[in-house]
Amino acid sequence: MSSRPRKPPRRSDALGSAGEVDAQSYTAFVGDLKQKIAAARHRASLSINRELVTLYWTIGRDILERQEREGWGARVVDRLAGDLRLAFPEMTGLSPRNLKYMRSFAEAWPNGEFVQQVVALLPWGHNVRLLDAVKTQEERTWYARQAIEHGWSRNVLVHQIESKLFARQGSALTNFSRTLPAEQSELAQQILKDPYTFEFLSLGPDMLERDLERGLVEHLRSLILELGKGFAFVGSQYHLEVGGQDYYLDLLFYHLRLRCFVVIELKIEDFKPEFAGKMNFYLSAVDEQLRHPDDKPTIGIILCKGRNEVIVEYALRDSSKPMGVAQYQLSAALPPQLEDALPTAAEFAREFPLMSVVKLRIEIERAVRDLADKRGVAFDRPTGIMKMLRDLHRNGSVPSSTEQMLDALHTMNEATHGMDVDPETAERAVEIGTIFLGELQKLNTDE
Repeated sequence: MSSRPRKPPRRSDALGSAGEVDAQSYTAFVGDLKQKIAAARHRASLSINRELVTLYWTIGRDILERQEREGWGARVVDRLAGDLRLAFPEMTGLSPRNLKYMRSFAEAWPNGEFVQQVVALLPWGHNVRLLDAVKTQEERTWYARQAIEHGWSRNVLVHQIESKLFARQGSALTNFSRTLPAEQSELAQQILKDPYTFEFLSLGPDMLERDLERGLVEHLRSLILELGKGFAFVGSQYHLEVGGQDYYLDLLFYHLRLRCFVVIELKIEDFKPEFAGKMNFYLSAVDEQLRHPDDKPTIGIILCKGRNEVIVEYALRDSSKPMGVAQYQLSAALPPQLEDALPTAAEFAREFPLMSVVKLRIEIERAVRDLADKRGVAFDRPTGIMKMLRDLHRNGSVPSSTEQMLDALHTMNEATHGMDVDPETAERAVEIGTIFLGELQKLNTDE
């Protein structure tokens, strides 16, 4: 008896008939596999890079040793490059210029074990920039570790070197050693800089504090890059009510490593003692109204146009709240040496939707909070938009586009925290958010 070949199962058969496959579970499964594949590819690329950089270090070390032992001059590098390229015509990176970088690389990092553990984790282009731009071993080591920890691109690494981040990091005037536990004091000190460089802003001499704040919020991704790893944006002009009066914090962040809120106040003038008194008041209010029992004490950062160290010392001396004072620098344009790092028109076109997403999310959060205030819905601590909407839903109607908004909120949160977002996804989030904001504003008007 002949048998017919079995037909391959249809897609619905492979996944199960309707009702048997949980769509959410399947989506999570696919997402988990994507993460594993991406992680494996990343590990493979790191392994290849480590082998390449280690090879370059070995070649550079051997050239150094031969030149010292045999007394060979610099011309041997040109001859060596020609012979190696004949032997390995398919291999790039064997030019005389690159061989000289390999020699300098081995000379700068004589410890092979350190090369394996640290600098071999960086792409070769990063290491070349470190050789070109940083002359001391201490600074070079510091920038290498920071680039690995923060995942800096080559352009970001160059910018941080040229902005003298090594000298600025941890140099703000603070009272942390007296007001914070020892294990937190050193880390808190290291997250502050002096001065901060806001070169991504183009503000004239007649700017107002509101202009400075608006510019920083609109360039939130650049601001977070300058602040450093661990800062999560909570809000601008963050509302607090104390004793029946309204107060607004310029910028409020939560630091993920310090596990505490960070209040930033912006001043377009030199530091004055009364700034510390006002910050002390804000920190007390945040600790009372927003701080969770598991959170560490809230930290304040006063950013000023300039400061006198003696005046700052006197102002912070008897304060019981942890705060620091730092300066900021503005520039009407980026230095010429950074022109290559400027975005092209196409890159800016991709970036613009992300800035729009961040700005729109801030406006939506304010509108949601306004609606909550009008309906008497209180929140014990900073609350996400999603939870606020759920609380509002229990107390009355919410915009009809709320479900679509919750889907778009994930994209907005990624953009707010400086993550890369697909331009089309960002544009779609802006469309949904704009509709949702309009409905929110109408509800606020009707209240």
